[in-house]
Amino acid sequence: MVKKSATRRESLIVGLDIGTNKICAIVGEITPEGLIDIVGIGTAPSRGLRKGVVINIEATVAGIKKAVEEAELMAGCQIGSVYAGIAGGHIRGFNSHGIVAVKDREISEQDVERVIDAAKAVAIPVDREVIHILPQEFVIDDQDGIKEPLGMAGVRLEAKVHIVTANVASAQNIVKCAQRCALNVSDIVLEQLASSLAVLAEDEKELGVALVDIGGGTTDIAIFHGGAIQHTSVVAIGGQHMTNDIAVGLRTPQEEAEAVKKRWGCASSKLIKPQEMIEVPGIGGRRNRELPRQLLGDILEPRVIEIFELVQREIEKMKLTELLASGVVLTGGSTLLPGMAEIAEEVIGLPVRIGVPQHVGGLVDVVKSPVYSTAVGLLLYGAQQRQNSREHFRARDENIYTKVRKRMSAWLEDVL
Repeated sequence: MVKKSATRRESLIVGLDIGTNKICAIVGEITPEGLIDIVGIGTAPSRGLRKGVVINIEATVAGIKKAVEEAELMAGCQIGSVYAGIAGGHIRGFNSHGIVAVKDREISEQDVERVIDAAKAVAIPVDREVIHILPQEFVIDDQDGIKEPLGMAGVRLEAKVHIVTANVASAQNIVKCAQRCALNVSDIVLEQLASSLAVLAEDEKELGVALVDIGGGTTDIAIFHGGAIQHTSVVAIGGQHMTNDIAVGLRTPQEEAEAVKKRWGCASSKLIKPQEMIEVPGIGGRRNRELPRQLLGDILEPRVIEIFELVQREIEKMKLTELLASGVVLTGGSTLLPGMAEIAEEVIGLPVRIGVPQHVGGLVDVVKSPVYSTAVGLLLYGAQQRQNSREHFRARDENIYTKVRKRMSAWLEDVL
């Protein structure tokens, strides 16, 4: 949480996006109406990760400290715990299925817990741990498509779930980096799941949509249909590969290549005017050179096409193309390149839009960019978890109250 007054501490949530290119901390405050206002944001360059995985603890800790200090200064609070994102090629997602008999012919909370336990009873290697168990749908006595089974009558309950696992060491390193910054990790959240909360509409999830989050080191995919997640996967290519291509192709240092990409980059060479020129810094003190911007487009376009071809292959491999009535939503820093949506539509063959964070208030103008989708999504995930836990305890309290009242009534009847 955030250390300030006790009242404010309960209403603040912090999302920490530890990416390959940048580390971002965002502080959100839950309003009395249940909405989230962004009250603080901090960013720092990320130099300790490769393809979404921590490879240098010290560099990652330094980046987290800088981002968190910036966010604390803006929000006027001290950050104590965070919801941290996880990504990388080590992430694996698969679907599972569980069946149990209903005890009292009316489905209770315990029945739901038992069927989820049955669905997750699969062999998982010792070097992997479960990050999420995401319910897709419940089936009661052959009646499928049920989202909320509590209180329904039946004798057999089935659950279809999507299980996400991660490499134990990779998850532990994220927690270790946060702890070195005196931060408690409330939960580790799959980054594309977080991004989906920030950029997707409920209608899109219901009709079927593919979220493609193009980060620095990886491209994360999450496919939704019927309001639930059906498939997750990771393509081990991202924006950093585009930067590397520019550095080699234009013979310029990595940092300068990143700056050139952000300022002049274009995913589609068709959008570049033939006479446009750009200034490219040289390596090792060599003088700057003027080169056609078309050359930069010719370097970037093949890499962008490759990313979307791999995304299309992933969708086709899972036979999910027919389910994507809402098409594809692109997000992540690399989608800021002009022409990304057009190339994606050509390659994937589905309607495409660029997704920016929604469903929040406060400093909306600051975070209204695909760059902040994951960090804002982590806030929304944290708020969702907190709301669920409150409802869970409230429901149990009501049940206990009802039982006690019945017992007291029966006792009074016996006495009288």
